[in-house]
Amino acid sequence: MPQTDTAELVVLLDDDGRTIGSAPKAQVHHASTPLHLAFSCYLFDDAGRVLLTRRAVHKRTFPGIWTNTCCGHPAPGEALQDAVTRRVREELGVGITDLRCVLPDFRYRAVAADGVVENEVCPVFCGRAVGQVHPDRDEVADHVWVPWQHMRAAAEFGWAISPWAAEQVPLLDAAGIGHRD
Repeated sequence: MPQTDTAELVVLLDDDGRTIGSAPKAQVHHASTPLHLAFSCYLFDDAGRVLLTRRAVHKRTFPGIWTNTCCGHPAPGEALQDAVTRRVREELGVGITDLRCVLPDFRYRAVAADGVVENEVCPVFCGRAVGQVHPDRDEVADHVWVPWQHMRAAAEFGWAISPWAAEQVPLLDAAGIGHRD
């Protein structure tokens, strides 16, 4: 069930990935970020290219960095697939077909240059974009469709894309995702 409060909440987790509560997103990301639930999504077009986005420069975590198509947090009680569909529509203005969870157990911790920590259980989804991209500039500074091999090359240089995408790309490769190139 989606939240009705205006404050975006994130689902807090224990070390075993069990829900232990929720907290306002604005209060969660700091130097001691608690483990919480998130998701990553990679969308492909009919040519097999993947949509990369550049995070808005005012974002709290990893501002201005290039990353996968969309990341976000499900609201308490919201199904992950519903959250992915919602955030992709809100951030990029596109729909999704063939959405599937390809890395259900992905978990990472990353520290930004300013000391802000991401600490997430972050299942990874892939799907196909439907429609033209119309990004919300409060979320996405830029976007580009690239062949998967460009994403793979960016992941080899950890500084070129977000730390979570740099970790996810080799795992996606191993799972056979993006091999239309």
